[in-house]
Amino acid sequence: MMSRRRRGRDVSGVLVIDKPIGLSSNDAVQKAKRLFNARKVGHTGALDPLATGVLPLCFGEATKFSQFLLSSDKKYWAQLQLGVATDSGDADGKVVAERPVENVDAAKITDALRFFRGEIDQVPPMFSAIKHKGQPLYKLARQGIEIERKARRVTIFSNELVAFDGDQLELEIHCSKGTYIRTIAEELGEMLGCGAHVCALRRRAAGPYDESDLISFSVLEAAVEEGSLDPFLQPTSSTVQGWPEVRLTDNTAYYLRKGQPVIVPHAPTSGWVRLAEVADDESTRFIGVGEILDDGRVAPRRLVVE
Repeated sequence: MMSRRRRGRDVSGVLVIDKPIGLSSNDAVQKAKRLFNARKVGHTGALDPLATGVLPLCFGEATKFSQFLLSSDKKYWAQLQLGVATDSGDADGKVVAERPVENVDAAKITDALRFFRGEIDQVPPMFSAIKHKGQPLYKLARQGIEIERKARRVTIFSNELVAFDGDQLELEIHCSKGTYIRTIAEELGEMLGCGAHVCALRRRAAGPYDESDLISFSVLEAAVEEGSLDPFLQPTSSTVQGWPEVRLTDNTAYYLRKGQPVIVPHAPTSGWVRLAEVADDESTRFIGVGEILDDGRVAPRRLVVE
């Protein structure tokens, strides 16, 4: 019996794509996969088709660490249209209510934003990718079906009004994973007495990546002709670049690769760490991530395959 050929190249790293408007996150994954002829690619938290900006895509071995990017903080710029509410909370939805924008000024908006800081409970919108009995909520919403959703606790580290002009305003928001900017827009609009929806949204940062890391599809498409796409990939280690590093000798790294916890002098006393093997010339090589056990040993949790 013939074995199935594996399609695509074994290439690893992180591509921080500048997702264009109108493209779904899954479409972005498939487009990048084709351009790189890569065998394995996944995104690290969906962006709505309406949204643009930072969408880290993990290739190959980097997919082992995508969970850490899924759970990372995010930063957004959002433009809100006051006076118009939609069924989806954004400009892609159907208008369900229109009200005059009266007695709304920058001071009133700034005062209302205080209620959307710190830990807050959010009920996820029906137009979301959360699944109910295996079915995404947005598919049910399009059929006119509404399902009761449990509130989720999220954290808003900051939200600031950066512009206001009559019936439109702009916000800068730094938040935890799972935060829905559309829900903030809807609830803020109700507090202001006029309703609101998101008419433009841009993700400016996701975990360790920000707009300075962005690569556009047009740049990638131009590079295809030269066959020089791989330099656009950031190393797999960049997924956890802010973590404390534990350096291992080749001997210690050998046992850790076998799945055995090891003792490492001067290691942190708790938490997750990035693991680096030190060569004879003092250069280091990322080999994965580990966790400090109660007895102080370093246990392997996710390791890259060499």
